[in-house]
Amino acid sequence: MFRWKEKSKPKYVGSNVSPNTFGLYVLALSTDSQRTCFFILKLSKVYGPVFTVYFGMKPIVVLHGYEAVKEALIDLGEEFSGRGMFPLAERANIVNGILFSNGKTWKEIRRFSLMTLRNFGMGKRSIEDRVQEEACCLVEELRKTNGLPCDPTFILGCAPCNVICSIIFQNRFDYKDPVFLDLMERLNEILRILSSPWVQVCNNFPALFDYLPGSHNKVLKNVANLKSFVLEKAMEHKASLDINNPRDYIDCFLIRMEQEKQNQQLEFTLENLTTTVFDLFGAGTETMSTTLRYGLLLLLKHPEVTAKVQEEIDRVIGRHRSPCMQDRSHMPYTDAVVHEIQRYIDLVPSSLPHMVTHDIELRNYIIPKGTGVLVSLTSVLYDDKVFPNPEMFDPGHFLDDSGNFKKSDHFMPFSAGKRICAGESLARMEVFLFLTVILQKFTLKSVVDPKDIDTTPIANGFASVPPPYKLCFIPL
Repeated sequence: MFRWKEKSKPKYVGSNVSPNTFGLYVLALSTDSQRTCFFILKLSKVYGPVFTVYFGMKPIVVLHGYEAVKEALIDLGEEFSGRGMFPLAERANIVNGILFSNGKTWKEIRRFSLMTLRNFGMGKRSIEDRVQEEACCLVEELRKTNGLPCDPTFILGCAPCNVICSIIFQNRFDYKDPVFLDLMERLNEILRILSSPWVQVCNNFPALFDYLPGSHNKVLKNVANLKSFVLEKAMEHKASLDINNPRDYIDCFLIRMEQEKQNQQLEFTLENLTTTVFDLFGAGTETMSTTLRYGLLLLLKHPEVTAKVQEEIDRVIGRHRSPCMQDRSHMPYTDAVVHEIQRYIDLVPSSLPHMVTHDIELRNYIIPKGTGVLVSLTSVLYDDKVFPNPEMFDPGHFLDDSGNFKKSDHFMPFSAGKRICAGESLARMEVFLFLTVILQKFTLKSVVDPKDIDTTPIANGFASVPPPYKLCFIPL
């Protein structure tokens, strides 16, 4: 399906790598994202930044490198805004909402969600107040560890989860609430399984979902449980709804449902509500939890970096005032560390699958409508022309020769274009404030020699999951 376009007469894309040839690699690629990135890199050196590969018998156009990614996702954003196939999402019945929907449903729900989230403070001072309040709760919870070794997974997940809960449900949970901990465990397990080799294989050979037992069934069960929880909350909201005084995201959605009930092409339904809240809840919790957890592991591995951040915190903020977003412009080293953490961990290496919505010409090719697209964010975040020695964790990647923070167009951990993460501004705020307040109040102590810390992800099919570890939070 892949041919060069003649100057006078464009031709449809075809494959430089035949199904039979690439089929030899498909299982290896499916089970290990790092191996996938390695083969994609090798293929890009032969075929250029845009080429087709086959996962099973399914052709996928690969975008490799910043220029190709920018041209497709930003310059041709509308044409590349489709969501590609994700078979497990279909079986879990979450193909509406925001993350996996397409067409009118996606546009309507995303537009409504962004407007509502902004009305409830996303990107504004009011949401910063919520994050700061939650940061104080996080500090108090970390103090309760009494400086003893602990696994930070759930503590770090509770803080961002409570921020998104305050927007969606109007209330936060106590960190020891059994319902809250159950929700956190289910979200954590979903991400872990989605990143496993088994699910990567099954997403390329979806018939396996139907005929073989496996961990994907836990995903289906956990998604159903979480959607049931959201539906229960929605019914509670409906019983006490005041259309003139919406309290949170669910209230706003219910009000819109009432307004749109005569619309024959109904997008605002209870099913869409439960899936959308699940999307916001999951994306707003687990990705940030993983980023914080991975960030602390890297700071344990590099105590010299941690020391420089804490020196900057002492100089700019001190020990007693809460960090705020205005501080960031006066803390170039800390800002660089936060950016380097997000670059280095490469949280979602291939983004979520894209799909072209119309026949479109790109780089000497015409890509037919409906073709799946794999966006290699790794090739952007690990571009050695922009980030020298990209395999090294180095905050200097975001600092100029004078020690000032240096922006980079290649910083795309949230993807780019029409499908960029809807909560990007909130995520940027959370990772800066939570990490800063932790380093303001605690010394991080590793239970092993920093030289022996392994930062290699234990899974990185869908997302890069850090290895489990323990550390001590020693109060300053």
